[in-house]
Amino acid sequence: MATIPPITGGSPPNSTYVRNLEERIPVEKLKEALLGIFSEYGNVIDLVAKRNLKAKGQAFIVFDSTEAAETAIKEVQGFELYDKPMVLDFARSRSDAIVRLQGNDEEFEAHKRRRLAEKERKQALEALEAQKKHKRPPPEPSSTRVAKASRGAGLKSSNPTAAAVIPDEYLPPNKILFVQNLPEDYDVEGLTAIFGRFEGFREVRLVPGRKGIAFVEYETETGAISAKENTAGMTLGDDNKTIKVTYQRQ
Repeated sequence: MATIPPITGGSPPNSTYVRNLEERIPVEKLKEALLGIFSEYGNVIDLVAKRNLKAKGQAFIVFDSTEAAETAIKEVQGFELYDKPMVLDFARSRSDAIVRLQGNDEEFEAHKRRRLAEKERKQALEALEAQKKHKRPPPEPSSTRVAKASRGAGLKSSNPTAAAVIPDEYLPPNKILFVQNLPEDYDVEGLTAIFGRFEGFREVRLVPGRKGIAFVEYETETGAISAKENTAGMTLGDDNKTIKVTYQRQ
């Protein structure tokens, strides 16, 4: 089970991170028990516990003040819930509930974009780790390689130990988007009308001789992240083609 390290600088957030929870307890029952415990230390404005495998055994309790979160951490540390001692710390960052409460819509949207970028970076790192586990076979004699090349040129390798390629969906964020499955009649002007709405838009580049694909560049990753989040899965054209939007492979 992955754990979240404590914050390393700045003011602590209002969110308490709880781990070592009993994973076999239904989420709704667990949330009810946590709320009963932590509401003793302050006003709980949000409580997050999920069913998915990676998030099991963990929860986030969001208070309306840092003081309440700090008191809860001190008082509940090691308290047994369903025969397991809870381990508590401050969460690494502010929760959505706190950002929405303390900031405006623009700040909340920027917070969501940063969170999405961090999530995609983590997915890319996980994909890279998975790739490293696939070891390349030792080099073959040149004569063997030539014979194999002539016999199977252009064919996909069936060797399970061949180096894995990171799927497009898990590429880390950058300033350039790669758009695929576009209707053939969409030109620079039509794509600019779609992608030019997002912060820091620079240009759309079509690929000469290749229909259905384009590159869209922004000044910063933030604009590209926002554009990808809002256009992926969009349908275009008379045939309602679903476009695919990913980051450019570096």
